[in-house]
Amino acid sequence: MSSHVSRRRSGGLLASTLLATTLLGAALAAPADAADPIRIGIIAEAQALAGASIPQAAQLAADEINAKGGVDGRKIELVTYDDKSSAADAVRAFQRAASEDKVHAVIASYISEVVLALQPWSARLKMPFITPGAASNDIPLNVHKDYARNKYSFHGYLTSKALSQSVCDAAKAILVEGRKMKTAVIMSEDAAWTKPLDAGYEECLPVAGLKVLDHIRFSPSTTDFSPIFSRIEGAKPDVIITGISHVGVQPTVQWKSQQVPIPMLGISSQATNATFWKETNGAAEGVLFQMFAAPGTTVTPKTAPFADAFKARYGNYPSYAGYTTYDEVYYIADAVKRAGSTDPDKLVDALEKTDWEGTMGRVQFYGKDDDFTHSVKYGPGLISGMMMQWLDGRQTAVWPATVANGKLTFPAFVKAGAPAE
Repeated sequence: MSSHVSRRRSGGLLASTLLATTLLGAALAAPADAADPIRIGIIAEAQALAGASIPQAAQLAADEINAKGGVDGRKIELVTYDDKSSAADAVRAFQRAASEDKVHAVIASYISEVVLALQPWSARLKMPFITPGAASNDIPLNVHKDYARNKYSFHGYLTSKALSQSVCDAAKAILVEGRKMKTAVIMSEDAAWTKPLDAGYEECLPVAGLKVLDHIRFSPSTTDFSPIFSRIEGAKPDVIITGISHVGVQPTVQWKSQQVPIPMLGISSQATNATFWKETNGAAEGVLFQMFAAPGTTVTPKTAPFADAFKARYGNYPSYAGYTTYDEVYYIADAVKRAGSTDPDKLVDALEKTDWEGTMGRVQFYGKDDDFTHSVKYGPGLISGMMMQWLDGRQTAVWPATVANGKLTFPAFVKAGAPAE
């Protein structure tokens, strides 16, 4: 246009007309641009117990935001992909989300190996990216080590180190002080996220008052847990401390069928899903698992309403990754509003300043000077977690007392010590 006008210096009227037309066109285009949707890519393990809640919770959040007018008139539009628990499929979905579907941010995966495969692509494509459930310490550590490159990655769940501390805090209160227990065996699947988790367990369990007698790591493809439980029974611990995510149904079913007289407490991602009771045919009775929000609890005023709305729409309560995903859609929308833009660098800057009360607590991110850069902060007044137990077919909060809605109870075959007076 500028060269066209410059060639017609003598046509002042024409030039003025063209300029006016250009300005009018820009004025008319501005509202349309402002009303363009905010597109968020959702990459999840849609067929997995823990992953199925991710796209569902995202849609619920988007619908709620849109029903209230969106973000300054801009609707939230989701583009969803099923990565089938494959890092390769997730990478292809991420590339498509950025290059073809033109999303402005991505929420992806509860599997650490998948998230670690996506992280370099987030850097290359300058795509703001949040995981709703992966726990590996390496995710935020990578951001800290090369902030300029990896600043587009955010860790919307707790690190393995924080998770281990949360479990140890609960174990101390429930088992050591509450049941006078003294010994433990660590039983974790062999995965990227459990290496730092187990290291954390080995460090914090003795501090909590539980001596570690054995440490068992097994392949996620394990189908027969009988030899593992026999080995554990031989060590005679007071409790089994778990770190399981890709598995959950099979060890729980065999724990019950083998009548292992030792309680299980720890991380069990599949147990966080409301369908776990049905999947295990009730063998989950008495299993203790860590969560940060749950149905019927009042972690924040948003916790129970979200859980109830999720069940009303989908027929069951969300897994832990549903709570995080729901919050993430909301605080991405909030960051876009505060930034006044979907520009990736401006969006990253706004996300770093997140201070959002979600379903799991108050969400803030560690800064670039902290080792766990861009991971959500753990602690009182932020996100601190709770211990749940499957009782009579429902997930029951048993710790801490501020959110508990049930009393710790174990199946008859479990020897769980005498309650402290």
